[in-house]
Amino acid sequence: MILVTAIAAAALAVVTYSPPPTLKWQQVAPGVWRAQVGKKEAVTLLSAAGSVPDKPGLAKLPKVTEAPIPFEHAGGELVENHAVASIPLSKDEKLYGLGLQMHGSDRRGGVYHLRMDHYSSGKDRLHAPTPLYISSKGYAVLFNTARPIAIYAGVGNRQGDPANPTQRDRNTDPNWDPQPASDAVEASVQAGGLEVLVFAGPTPLDAMRRYSLYCGGGAMPPKWALGFWHRVPLSFSAEQAESEARQFEQRNYPLDVLGLEPGWQSSSYPGSFDWSPVRFADPAGFMKSMTQSGVHVNLWENPYVSEKSRLFEPLHTYFGSHTVWLGAVPDLNVPAAAQIIRDHHKQVGVDLGVSGYKIDEVDGVDVWLWPDHARFPSGLPGDEMRQVYGVLWQRELDRLFHDSGKRTFGLVRGSNGGASRFPFAIYSDTYDHREYVTGITSAGLAGVMWCAEARSAANGEEWVRRMQTAVLSHIAQLNAWSDGTKPWSFAGYEEPVRKAMQFRIEILPYLYTAFAQYHFEGTPVIRAMSLIDGGGETDQYMLGDSILAAPMFAGEKSRKLRLPAGRWYDYETGEYAGANQVIEVTPALDKIPLFVREGALIPTIAPQLHAGSPASTLIVRHYGDVPGSARLYDDDGQSYDFEHGNCAWYKLTTENGSSGQKTRTSAGSDWNDAYHEIIWRHIGSKH
Repeated sequence: MILVTAIAAAALAVVTYSPPPTLKWQQVAPGVWRAQVGKKEAVTLLSAAGSVPDKPGLAKLPKVTEAPIPFEHAGGELVENHAVASIPLSKDEKLYGLGLQMHGSDRRGGVYHLRMDHYSSGKDRLHAPTPLYISSKGYAVLFNTARPIAIYAGVGNRQGDPANPTQRDRNTDPNWDPQPASDAVEASVQAGGLEVLVFAGPTPLDAMRRYSLYCGGGAMPPKWALGFWHRVPLSFSAEQAESEARQFEQRNYPLDVLGLEPGWQSSSYPGSFDWSPVRFADPAGFMKSMTQSGVHVNLWENPYVSEKSRLFEPLHTYFGSHTVWLGAVPDLNVPAAAQIIRDHHKQVGVDLGVSGYKIDEVDGVDVWLWPDHARFPSGLPGDEMRQVYGVLWQRELDRLFHDSGKRTFGLVRGSNGGASRFPFAIYSDTYDHREYVTGITSAGLAGVMWCAEARSAANGEEWVRRMQTAVLSHIAQLNAWSDGTKPWSFAGYEEPVRKAMQFRIEILPYLYTAFAQYHFEGTPVIRAMSLIDGGGETDQYMLGDSILAAPMFAGEKSRKLRLPAGRWYDYETGEYAGANQVIEVTPALDKIPLFVREGALIPTIAPQLHAGSPASTLIVRHYGDVPGSARLYDDDGQSYDFEHGNCAWYKLTTENGSSGQKTRTSAGSDWNDAYHEIIWRHIGSKH
C-alpha cells in the first residue's frame, strides 16, 4: 500500500516549464558548429562514411561572423532512454529536407520517424533517411546519429512554455488551431547520446554547400558515366550483351554503360560474386570486347553471400547473426571483412575492366532484412547497421576504385548522411513518374544523387516523357532487366527518344562542370527551387547554374512553371520566355521544357555515341542581350589526377555570342583541355 501511494504521488507531481539545458557549442570548421547531448556514440553517420571535412573548401565559402541560430536557446537532455535535442525555430521559417522525400517540399509541421527502408510511406521509411534539414533562414542542421531517429519539425508544445500560442476555446473560437505553432525542432533517439551539427549559410544553398564540404565534398564521376546507361535482362549471356551494345551503335543511339543484372553471377539471391561459367565462359575476353567498343560494364550485386561462394569461408567469422534470403551478411564495419570484399572485387571485377557496381536491396523491406536485434561482429546493433549498410558498401567500393586509380560511378538502393562524396546514385523499384521527378529535386536536400530511370511505359507518349526525365537526373538510365525494353521499343517514337538521349551527350561539358562544382565547392548538381529562391515546387528544378528544367508527364498537353527572377529563354530555340513569373508552355512531344538565364553561356558538344570519347570542339550557346559568362571545368575524365591539380577551370566570356574568350582561371596546373576549337552561338534574344 505504501509503494502504491508513493507511485501515485509521483504521478501527481506538478510538471512546470523547464527548457532543456543549454548545449555547449564548439566551432569545428568555418561556419560549422557542433554540440553533444550525453555521450558520443561509437558509430555515427559521418564516422561510418569516413567523412573528412574539406576545410580549404569550407574556408572559401562566405565568411560567417555570427552564429546562424540563437545557441542560447538550443538545448539537449537525456530523458529516460532517449537523447533529445531541441533547436529553436522562428514563426516564419520553412524547413526542407529530412531525407529523400517523394512528396511535397516544406517539412514544417510534420513528425518524421526516419528509418532506412525500400520507400513505403514516403515520409518516414526512405531510401536515404538523412536526418538533415535546411531552413529558409539560411542554415542547416544534421543530427549525426546512425540510429533511427524521431524528428518533430515544429510539432509539440512544452507545458508552460511562454512562447506557446494563446489557448483558444474550440466551442466558441472559429480560429481554434488543432496544431498550435511550436518554437522548436525536437529530435530524439533511443541512445545515450546525440551529436548535433549546425551549418551556416548565409543562404540555404550555402548551408548545403557547407554540409557537403564538411562530408568531404561531392562525388566527381568520370565523363563516361554522364552518358547513357542501359541495363539488360537478368539472365543475359556475354553474346547477348555484346549484341545489345552493337544494336545501339547500329541504330545511332548513345551508349556508355551496359549494366549486367543477377545472371552475370554463377548464382544469386544469395550471390556467389563470381562470373557464371555458363553465360560468361571468358569474362576477361568479354570485358576486353566491351572496352574496345567504348562501352563500360556495371555489375549488379545483392550484397549477401551464398554458402556456395568462394567468399563464404574467408568471411565466415565476420557475418551477422541473421541472413537475407539465406545469404550471410558481412560486417563491413570490421576492417578485415572489408579488405576481403575489396580484394575479391578487384580480382573478379576491377582488374578485368569492370567500371562499377549496382548495390541492390541494402534498404529493406522488413521481412527481407535482418531484425533490429540482430548481432554483428563489430558490435553495431542491427537497427544501426540497417541505417548505414548501404553507406558501408559505398565506402569500400569507392576505396577500391580510388586505390585502382580509376574513377567509378554506380547505383545503390540505400544511403544516408555523410555519403555525398561517394559516386553512387540511388534508384528505386517504385515507378510513379511524378515521384521520380520529386526525387530529383529532393536528392540535393538529402545530400545524395538520384537516378530517375526509365523501365516501361503504357504507350509511346509516356515512354518519351519518361526517357526525357531520365536524361535530366544524375544518371541517365534505361533499366530493361525485367522485360527487355529498348529505346526503340515503341514504333513511331524512336526520334524523340534519340533526341533526348543525344541532348544528354550534348550538355556533357556543362554537366561535368556542375559535378566539379559539387566536388570542389559543395554545390548540388541538381538544385531544388527551395535552395534557389525559397520556392516550393517539386516538379521543376535547376540543373547546374543556368538551366531550369520542367519535365512533362504523359497526358499533359501543357504545363505551368515558374520562372525565377531575371529574364529566361527557351534552351532550344532561344525564344524569350519571361521574367519572374508563372508561364504556361505547350511543348511538342520531342521537346523538354528547358529554360536558360539571360547572360548564361552553356558549353556543349556535338552529339556522339559515347560521352567518354574525346571531343575537340566546344559549342558555346549564349542567351540574351547582355554580355555572357560561365565557368568551364576539365580534366582527363577518368583518373584521380585531378586531386593532385591535374585539371583546370576556365572562364568563358562573350559580348554578343558570335565570338568570345576562354580564359584560364586556375593556377598551378599543367592540364590542357581537349577543346581545341570553340564555336560561339548567340541563341537567345528578347528582341
